[in-house]
Amino acid sequence: MSNPSQYTSHQVDANGYINYSEQEHQIWQQLYARQINNLPGKACQQYLDGIGSLNMSVDRIPQLPDIDKVLKATTGWETAAVPALISFAKFFELLANKRFPVATFIRTKEEFDYLQEPDIFHEIFGHCPLLTNPAFANFSHLYGKLGLAASKEQRVFLARLYWFTVEFGLMQASNNTTNSTENNGFNIYGGGIMSSPGETQYALSNRPIHKPFNLQEVLRTPYRIDIMQPIYYVIENIDYLDEIAKMDIMGEVTKAQSLGLFKPLFDSPKQAG
Repeated sequence: MSNPSQYTSHQVDANGYINYSEQEHQIWQQLYARQINNLPGKACQQYLDGIGSLNMSVDRIPQLPDIDKVLKATTGWETAAVPALISFAKFFELLANKRFPVATFIRTKEEFDYLQEPDIFHEIFGHCPLLTNPAFANFSHLYGKLGLAASKEQRVFLARLYWFTVEFGLMQASNNTTNSTENNGFNIYGGGIMSSPGETQYALSNRPIHKPFNLQEVLRTPYRIDIMQPIYYVIENIDYLDEIAKMDIMGEVTKAQSLGLFKPLFDSPKQAG
């Protein structure tokens, strides 16, 4: 998380606002317009409700104080402007204090389809809508507290839990979700999928493996950051995150450390998990 960034971040002013260029606003507009129409019938209803609550601009990069007003009113969260990737320690500290880190740069046209580090579109569009949901917000808070108290070795295993839930999690589609049959009966709640048109289509297709969420399996499943995920774990509904929060997560981490990782379902370069 702490590798130097190749992107240029912005500093917030005394009121927490950022002066973005018109070119940067155009990138946001294009990203938003491309992805928003992909999500009905694919994104979980709680995410769509959150999009509605945030009422973010479609043609201007949202300002963090405006996002904060909604998050504070719904779940007590707020954002925290950060340069780009941050250390595990800082990441967990922010989550433990109900502050969601948001990188203050936006990708370039050359990186429109993929960039390695999460930008403001990924953070605001992908994650912040669900931070208006109590179960998602509570899980994120607990995760931060666990990570803050964990050892360096334990944090590596905890990273997989975050990856297969908050970033790339799926859930069973609700009965009132349109197109649930053609989406294999799944909805998206992971922000890494939500902010990626390609992964939105791929994750719900027959190409990857879909498995019911199992905490021990999740902790032992390697992942790569630079490919479409070969496997997704599926929870029953958004409230199941409350059930995960009640599990003995650190006890399962200890077991996973003893058992070791599963064989990766991908080639070895850039293995992150």
